Amino acid sequence: MRPMVKLDSADRRVRSDVVKKCQMAQATADPGRKGTAHRGSLSACVLSTLVAVAWCSACSTTPTTPESRAEPLGVTRQNSAQMVRLAGTVEAVRAFSVNAPRLTGRTSTALLVITRLVAGGTRVKSGDVLVEFDPQEQQRAARDQRSAFLDLEGQIRKLAAEQEAARATDEAELTQAANDVERARLDVRANPFLPRIEAETNDLAVEQAIAKLDQLERTFGLKRTAAAAALRILEIRRDRARRDADHAERNADLMTVTAPFDGLVVIDTIFRGSGQMTEVQEGDEVRSGVPILDVVDPSSMQVRVSVNQVDITHVAVGQAVRIRLDAYPDLAFEGQVEQLAPLAVPSQLTPKVRTFVAIVSIAGSHERLMPDLSASVDIPRSPRRPDSSTALPPVERDAPNGAHRVAQ
Repeated sequence: MRPMVKLDSADRRVRSDVVKKCQMAQATADPGRKGTAHRGSLSACVLSTLVAVAWCSACSTTPTTPESRAEPLGVTRQNSAQMVRLAGTVEAVRAFSVNAPRLTGRTSTALLVITRLVAGGTRVKSGDVLVEFDPQEQQRAARDQRSAFLDLEGQIRKLAAEQEAARATDEAELTQAANDVERARLDVRANPFLPRIEAETNDLAVEQAIAKLDQLERTFGLKRTAAAAALRILEIRRDRARRDADHAERNADLMTVTAPFDGLVVIDTIFRGSGQMTEVQEGDEVRSGVPILDVVDPSSMQVRVSVNQVDITHVAVGQAVRIRLDAYPDLAFEGQVEQLAPLAVPSQLTPKVRTFVAIVSIAGSHERLMPDLSASVDIPRSPRRPDSSTALPPVERDAPNGAHRVAQ
């Protein structure tokens, strides 16, 4: 089957002229000679039409040689063969990530409500408010814990005063008991001159005074230990309340986040219960550690690219490159390879394929140059790459150990 031929405008005009001449010949034919003459004119018209179609086909089916195919504008085969194209993502050299503050103390698991949020794409100055969270819960906790701390301070002072009074009373009883022992011993000295019954009474009084003194001495130490324990319990509770109050006050201070430097605001996305990723908005309840936004410095950008293991010999630190943005093909930037990872990272598909991470700096800035844009980096191939056309020296095998050596 012959391929269909697409006729151009000139071929169509030739064919239409032939058809019109055939129609005119049929119209002017003599009615009396409708037999052979009519059939002859019709055959002549058909023959002319076939000749015209064949001529048009010959003119329009000129074979297309490989040299006649057009290359894309601005790209030649020679240039593409001498360049290594790497894909990467634009990122800011200087960036500050704002997350929901991580709270300390007893309210560390509480949800935070965003009451104020700067709009995405806003240029902020150093010290401008980026996001504010509802501080009422933290302020209430700080007031409660501070009140508990002051109350425990009063209890400690009161208990210390009471224990001091009890200690003075116990010391007075001890002194009285010691005096009773001395007095009883003095009475015992007069026993040789007293009746036997009075002498025995004096002996019993001495034993009773000594026993009372021993009991008071033992209970005095126990009372002091118990008093110290009770005071220590209150002090622990006071210290805990003070720490909770300090944590709550610091948490309240974390409810307002300001910009550390001049930059551009980029709002982050969070996962909602509906299964969608949406940007953070005012009024949302977030947990501690959830990313809210990023502040980037648009004056200094870079591209993080992945270099395949077969192209790593063509990439070197300090090499000049050309950078283009996929979203804006008309923009091109000059750049330079700043860092090249010394270790490769295995691919997620197969461990046999490995890639190296490279950091490419971008010279200059532009209003369309933003983070998270996909970019392509063109790197000239190294002239010292191995030439596949050069034959390798033969390899000889040494027997019997199977060692190899390159023939000279």
